[in-house]
Amino acid sequence: MNNDSPLKQLWHYAESERKNVIIASTYSVINKFFDIFPEILLGIAIDVVARGDKSFVSHLGFESTKAQLVFLAVVTFLIFAFESFFQFLYSVKWRNIAQSIQHNLRIDSYSHVQSLDMQYFENQHSGYLMSILNDDVNQLERFLDNGATSLIHLVTTVILVSIYFFSIAPSVAIFSMIPIPIILWGGYYFQSLLGPKYQKVRASVGDLNSRLSSNLSGISSIKSYTSEDQESKIIEDESNKYLKNNQEAIKYSSAFIPVIRIAIVIGFMSTMILGGFRVIDGNLNAGLYASLLFLTQRLLWPFTSLAQTVDLYQRAMASTRRIFSLLDEQPKIANSPKAVDDHKFSGKIQFQKVDFAYLKDQPILKSISFDIEPGQSIGVVGSTGSGKSTLIKLLLRFYDKQSGDIMIDQKKIEELNLKNLRENIAYVSQEVFLTNATIAENIMFNQTNNENEPYPQDAIIEAAKKSESFDFIEQLPDGFDTIVGERGQKLSGGQRQRISLARAFLKNAPIVILDEATAAVDNETEAAIQRSLDKYTKETTTIIVAHRLSTIRHCDQILVLSKGELVQSGTHRELIEQGGEYQKLWKVQTGERF
Repeated sequence: MNNDSPLKQLWHYAESERKNVIIASTYSVINKFFDIFPEILLGIAIDVVARGDKSFVSHLGFESTKAQLVFLAVVTFLIFAFESFFQFLYSVKWRNIAQSIQHNLRIDSYSHVQSLDMQYFENQHSGYLMSILNDDVNQLERFLDNGATSLIHLVTTVILVSIYFFSIAPSVAIFSMIPIPIILWGGYYFQSLLGPKYQKVRASVGDLNSRLSSNLSGISSIKSYTSEDQESKIIEDESNKYLKNNQEAIKYSSAFIPVIRIAIVIGFMSTMILGGFRVIDGNLNAGLYASLLFLTQRLLWPFTSLAQTVDLYQRAMASTRRIFSLLDEQPKIANSPKAVDDHKFSGKIQFQKVDFAYLKDQPILKSISFDIEPGQSIGVVGSTGSGKSTLIKLLLRFYDKQSGDIMIDQKKIEELNLKNLRENIAYVSQEVFLTNATIAENIMFNQTNNENEPYPQDAIIEAAKKSESFDFIEQLPDGFDTIVGERGQKLSGGQRQRISLARAFLKNAPIVILDEATAAVDNETEAAIQRSLDKYTKETTTIIVAHRLSTIRHCDQILVLSKGELVQSGTHRELIEQGGEYQKLWKVQTGERF
């Protein structure tokens, strides 16, 4: 875990933008330099009108008062023009920096999330991750857009005005500056109070997003059980937590401005009284006195925006802390330094006394051993909770076993490159994942052929035919260009499953895994999928996890799991003749009496 402050972490992260940050900061400083001149020019204008040919401007060669005023007007125009020009430059630069950092953070965070283990996702809500990848990244952008510039302007104003004050009236400057330490201390104090408050705010918005995401994905269940009111109440409760945490932070943030206002009044009064006394005593002319009064307000008034800047800063740092906390997460399953990158898979699989448990002292698999020869089809059956899907997760290295060995082609699975391993396994799960894209794009699913190029249309069509999805695709208005909707909601469950199967066929991997792929489809779709598998899996090693024994009855070998143990293995006929667990499952599904 990185113990650096969030700001320091962000500075290290944004190393590629440091040059642009320096340039943008320079533009901001120059802009503020020109921005404080109007107050000085007002004082000079008063000096011109009051003193005429004895004014400061007269020493520049302008003898008449009117000429001096025209000169001041021209200078004022140029100053405003330069101020506006540099405002444009820093605004564009800071916004582009914010967009660039925001973009890089979101992409890097998402890419990093994809590298994490399945265990991480099973322990996290998707809404929590969404709030980091979206809300927190956006919060950082708001600070970079406005807060950073405000801080630079504030520091620049203090320095430039202080130099002017001390060069004109040092004694007045000392008393005028008294509020600044008070304001800075107040800012630090309120910042220390706001930090923990905004951490609670970010946590509560994560919980709220998580619930919203969950409810929207399960809207059909909510409607069918008429639980809209109940779910609205739950969302209201989560939103109230977010509201209350925000209100607590707002209370402290809002208290800052009144405190600053009092300090500003003290500074303004000091300039008014002490500067006025010097004018009365003849030690300071009226024009300079006026410019000091104007600059005092220009110096101190921006501190009122410090509350908003501190607020933006604390929100941004709370978000930054969550973003980098996510980036600090490391996968437990990683490639070995000696991992083989280009292993040619034949499809031979061995489990040798494999033990696994998600939780300590709660074993899921116990001393599992079996061999699968290349080209064989294997069925895996068992009652719910017997460990069937866990077996597949270990083969894909979503998890690592605690003991024993899993071998592919005589190599331990840990010795194979993760990407190389998964590229050679076509996985079809019960929960089909389709994106809001065309059918063709979902079949291809960003896969590439051996030349690392997108698959041609004829290959996609061939995969669709193998999965027996070609006919229904052709009947759709836009055929392969039909948009399937989010999660493929415009298609039926059986159609989605066949698209998923076409995706696996297109991959043409030496090992195929179907994890309950026919559990949610009708008999006709199951039969179509079975025909597709019979054609496709003759030259591949195929593992079929199924509740429906009809799906796996023709497999070369069937493994029967019970309470995490391999209790039987053999062909369908052999297992029926043996009796035991498989025969019980068969009788239950065929309706035979015991």
